[in-house]
Amino acid sequence: MRDLIVIMGVAGSGKSSIAEALSAATGWPFMEADEYHSAANKQKMASGTPLTDTDREDWVRDMCRASADMRAERVVLACSALTSFVQNGLKAQSGRRCRFVLLDVPKEELARRISARADHFMPVSLLDSQLEALQLPEDVLRVDGTASPEDLVAAIQERLAQG
Repeated sequence: MRDLIVIMGVAGSGKSSIAEALSAATGWPFMEADEYHSAANKQKMASGTPLTDTDREDWVRDMCRASADMRAERVVLACSALTSFVQNGLKAQSGRRCRFVLLDVPKEELARRISARADHFMPVSLLDSQLEALQLPEDVLRVDGTASPEDLVAAIQERLAQG
């Protein structure tokens, strides 16, 4: 079975950094969900307006096409995957078994991380809406997103190996 390892969470949780580190440690290809957002979606989020499922349709489709086209057995995707709409879309369209890994980070730390970022379209003002929108898949693997990257990668690999 081909797997899509979805490193998920709200803005500031460290999805991209941890997904890239997991990819580097394992040799599995890395995908960044933000690269599949349209300019209109990025502009909408930058203005402080949350996306709707309609806004997300093309984004999910494009990520799934890219994932399905990859030959690797496992692919790592950094993706918020906040809602069941996105999660179910990834499951149905990616051609892969989705393994969701939530980076669990306290709200205060998330706000600090987002505020410290330069040149990113996601404002801290959308954090509350992201936390409210977060729906966890029933089989999600939760990890402490405040741990060191090395410890997180090791924990994720161990949890994935368990099934």
